[in-house]
Amino acid sequence: MTLRFGLAFASSMGTDAASALEVARVAEEVGFDSVWGGEHVIFPSSIESAYPYTPDGKVPATPETPIPDPLIWLAYVAAAAPTLRLGTCILILPQRNPLVLAKELATLDHLSNGRVELGIGVGWMREEFEALGIPWERRGARTDEYVAALRTIWSGSHVEFHGEFVDFEPLTCTPQPAQGADIPILVGGDTPAAIRRAARLADGYFPGEGDPVQLAELIAALRAECTAQERDPDEVEINAIFAAQMQDPAVGAERMAEMGVARAMVPAFFFAGDGGLDRLREFGQAIVQPHRG
Repeated sequence: MTLRFGLAFASSMGTDAASALEVARVAEEVGFDSVWGGEHVIFPSSIESAYPYTPDGKVPATPETPIPDPLIWLAYVAAAAPTLRLGTCILILPQRNPLVLAKELATLDHLSNGRVELGIGVGWMREEFEALGIPWERRGARTDEYVAALRTIWSGSHVEFHGEFVDFEPLTCTPQPAQGADIPILVGGDTPAAIRRAARLADGYFPGEGDPVQLAELIAALRAECTAQERDPDEVEINAIFAAQMQDPAVGAERMAEMGVARAMVPAFFFAGDGGLDRLREFGQAIVQPHRG
């Protein structure tokens, strides 16, 4: 079965100039279809907010963990690996100015000949919002409106938008994205709200859950929500973390494909450290290449 593979959080592996380019080149060489950068603008010295993807609610990082800006990192590696798609996993949308972000994404999409995918989330770390001076409350509604504003800005010239969080008179933002207003948007998250948002406005869904049983439940919930919203569930592409599957990657890949996953997102953490690029090549040859259509 066909299953695409993305190298998730690749920016956490390629953290200097040379390694960033090498990671992207090797990923392309061995058959990955995409590289992805994660985001946190700052790392508070004290965090009380619960991280949603660990049992104890602790984020698996320290203040010294490198977290490059995803868009700058993707722009840097784009020319080194000209066939890879360039995605964010996850950009915290309500923390961004939507007009500035529209410009940044359009420029990257234009220069990369239409390779951008925008993975978004509403954020989980209240302290980060507070440091940035962004309201924590109603960040979900803000996210929805920002998506609509981005699509409007990318849709053409002399466009205007009038909402609760975004309000502008006719304007033009150039360059236009190579994909126009159709830059794929992936919604991340495992909550009912995230599933509703994905069904309502996303091109793809990217849950954070890696357990196969719980992943199947989330996919079923998404499909049911799409049906409830009178949308074809097949219009929302499933991207899923390939983590627990690393215990037996060949079997894990087959099961993901059978579940309807379109892209397996393999965390770059598995290939960090000494010999990491060799392990990445081995994984590509053994697992990625056999699943390419």
